[in-house]
Amino acid sequence: MLNALEVFTTVVVGVMVGVEFSVVFVNPILAGLPGDNGLRGRTHGARLLGAVMPFWYIGSLVLAAVWAVAGWDHHGAGLVVTAAALLILSVVLSILLLVPINNRVKTWTADGLPADWKQQMNRWDRFHYVRVAVIIAAFALLVAARA
Repeated sequence: MLNALEVFTTVVVGVMVGVEFSVVFVNPILAGLPGDNGLRGRTHGARLLGAVMPFWYIGSLVLAAVWAVAGWDHHGAGLVVTAAALLILSVVLSILLLVPINNRVKTWTADGLPADWKQQMNRWDRFHYVRVAVIIAAFALLVAARA
């Protein structure tokens, strides 16, 4: 049973990492689109991913925590605990830094942009890069714990 939990947790976190890592490439692609198409893409992405990702992040954290508790006496438990701590950090980063910007972005239209909208997008991207690095590290630790 623990083996199945380990595999499931690793897959869930790995797919989350893949989705978030892809944003690193999608946002510059959207920025290169003509007119307000890039902005429309980002606002739609903010709404869609903003609705899904909280459950994915919290679910990943819960799975890692259950793995840490269930596998406390097994090889790699320290790596799983560290991965769970990094997932906690990613949730805190999201709530404090990314979600407030995301909540503004998802309400924007081409007719109603704030004067500093590009700076806000750049700030969100920089915070996102940090978050992606954190969840990649968590994923790597989970993979290492399975070895």
